[in-house]
Amino acid sequence: MASFIIRRLIASIFVLFAATFLMYILTALSGDPLEDLRQGNAPNKAELIEARTKLLNLDVAPPLRYFLWLGGIFRGDFGVSIQNQPVNALLGNAITSTLTLVTTATVVAIIMGLTVGIISALRQYTGFDYSVTLLAFLFFSLPIFWVAVLLKQYGAIQMNNWLAEPTIAIPVIVVISLVTGVLWMSLLGGRAKRRLIVFGIATVSTAAVLTYLSATQWFADPSIGIVVYSASAIGIAFGVTAISTGLRNRRALYASLAVALIGIGLYYPMVNYILNGMTLWFFLVLAVLAIVVSGLIGFFMGGADRGPVVRTTAIVGFLTAGLIALDKYMSYWEVYANSSRVRGRPIATVGASTPGLGGNFWIQGIDLYTHLLLPTIAIILISFASYTRYSRASLLEVMNQDYIRTARAKGLTQRTVVVRHAFRNALIPITTIIAFDVGAIVGGAVITETVFGWTGMGRLFIDGLSAHDPNPVMAFFVITGTLAVVFNLIADIVYAGLDPRIKVG
Repeated sequence: MASFIIRRLIASIFVLFAATFLMYILTALSGDPLEDLRQGNAPNKAELIEARTKLLNLDVAPPLRYFLWLGGIFRGDFGVSIQNQPVNALLGNAITSTLTLVTTATVVAIIMGLTVGIISALRQYTGFDYSVTLLAFLFFSLPIFWVAVLLKQYGAIQMNNWLAEPTIAIPVIVVISLVTGVLWMSLLGGRAKRRLIVFGIATVSTAAVLTYLSATQWFADPSIGIVVYSASAIGIAFGVTAISTGLRNRRALYASLAVALIGIGLYYPMVNYILNGMTLWFFLVLAVLAIVVSGLIGFFMGGADRGPVVRTTAIVGFLTAGLIALDKYMSYWEVYANSSRVRGRPIATVGASTPGLGGNFWIQGIDLYTHLLLPTIAIILISFASYTRYSRASLLEVMNQDYIRTARAKGLTQRTVVVRHAFRNALIPITTIIAFDVGAIVGGAVITETVFGWTGMGRLFIDGLSAHDPNPVMAFFVITGTLAVVFNLIADIVYAGLDPRIKVG
């Protein structure tokens, strides 16, 4: 393994050197960085041209200029831009903005795509499978700029109009309830009688919930409350245990329920006292503490099967703690929406924050989420389609293998066959796709950033090309190229971890 990593790193370094040299030459020959000065009418035009020439070493031939730039890279200096701004500072701001925007979207798209793709494969040739296939191809073919514009019109402008008086019309309730019933019926499957029962329960439940939310105008001042939180926490305990270890593992189930009950007991102290005066670092400490304590509960209650139990309780603890944090965020929604800066238009269409908003940790968090909402949805819709198709195809291929039929012949449950045997091997080809996408995260979503007014890596790259400014372009290329190489290497190592038959060496 060590020799393989060293060989790959050495080869990757030479590839990066060659790629950066070629990119630098192409950028240097793409246009004249002095064009704006030559066309200007400034009285000191000659002095300005001379100053920029010295600043960017334009009097040196591009091949030799590349080595001057490379020397700065070895010192950790990406040089300066045409406006004499340090590229390191521009790069730091751009990376932060892009990570904020794209990381969340990519993680959610991966989780949703894998989940829906797996369910689609297990429900092959059903109504659910056909619907997912249709939506996947539809989302994949949609141009991102058109999706972004539609989201700004209907996801922000029309939604803000509706939030002024958030009542749901009866025809809308009927349509949403019927769609939800069909979705659950297709998802759970089974015989005709079972599907009809699931359809009826899901439709009536959805209609009742939507009617209650409309009558109480819940969206104007949302909250979870102790009753809904308790039911959700217990549901999370059962759901996570069913997927992680199976409900037959009583130790895992009891440990998960213990974590859920502790969360219920801590609900009022957390919401009313502990979470007041919150800071980012304290928030992260509480999140880590929730995971650690939940894992310890699984460790002491897990008996001989501690590993799966610890994993299960840690996930349950994280999700139940997240529900408490979500409820705290909701308690400040009305204050945020009616503030003098937001003025009843909470869903933002441009930028990363509301200028001059102020407020505490929770209000600033809501402001970040409302600005992230639309661009995140735009990126998710496009990425979700590819992950769904790849995961479905990969799992279908694995499910037809001989060892899966052998596992079923041995009497293993469907959950064990899918989760422990099929899913792990189905992840091998998907790992390649995820590695490339994660490596490209910092590259930014150029069109999305442009439409929604985010100044990230994509905008840095485009602005550098437009101004014939080589240093920001090369900074973008070095960061994204290095990440692509690193995550490609990580993917090769993960292959060996997912399938012991693969020998990296």
